[in-house]
Amino acid sequence: MIARRDWLASSAALAAASALVGDRARAAGEARTAGTLRVAFNTAETGFDPPRIGDINSIYVAASIFEPPLTYDYLARPVKLKPLTAVALPEISADFTRFRFRIRPGIFFADDPAFMGKKRELVAQDYVYSVKRFYDPKLNAEPVYLFENAKLLSLSELRDAARRGKTPFDYDREVEGIRALDRYTFEVRLGAPNPRFHFVFAMTFTGAVAREVVQRYGDDIAAHPVGTGPFKLESWRRASRIVLV
Repeated sequence: MIARRDWLASSAALAAASALVGDRARAAGEARTAGTLRVAFNTAETGFDPPRIGDINSIYVAASIFEPPLTYDYLARPVKLKPLTAVALPEISADFTRFRFRIRPGIFFADDPAFMGKKRELVAQDYVYSVKRFYDPKLNAEPVYLFENAKLLSLSELRDAARRGKTPFDYDREVEGIRALDRYTFEVRLGAPNPRFHFVFAMTFTGAVAREVVQRYGDDIAAHPVGTGPFKLESWRRASRIVLV
């Protein structure tokens, strides 16, 4: 039989030990989650391939991975654009039909097996390729209207030729609508004046995608987003858990 005094002493020791374990567990938990932001979505995401993103939650995630040439200066009043991967705002012709972007050298995509262990620099051709993907009939990209409404020269015809001939979209054919002038400069030409067209290049949809990544992952590209932004996708369990690092 345990004396009341011994029982109280044992209970106190057990309580102290439990408190110590709890403190250590909390400390470990805090250390483990330091710098971690958790966000709950009320609807499931659909995937992270810019031309085929169809929901706001996927856009939120993709915006941390992909970088368009421009972004918004959100603290400015009124709100205005500022360069992101571009050196400066684009050169715009007097008739608002030609927009020339120069990309800042020394920006790199996140590491990915598609690059075969090499650092992959962002270049103008990446934006040319990324815009052309919107016109690929195979992708059936809903946001293509952003470019269709602006009447980018020759791109609709290139898409229609692929449809009529039931052939793969010709990404290698140079068109007037968007082309690289040198390693870091690309130009967009429109069929009608559009003074605000460059605002399209501040949208997540126009973030650069590397051709090697698309070719490596094929139809599964929505699960393998690789961009130049501050985060990359570490893991994705559909409609359950997304981890960005």
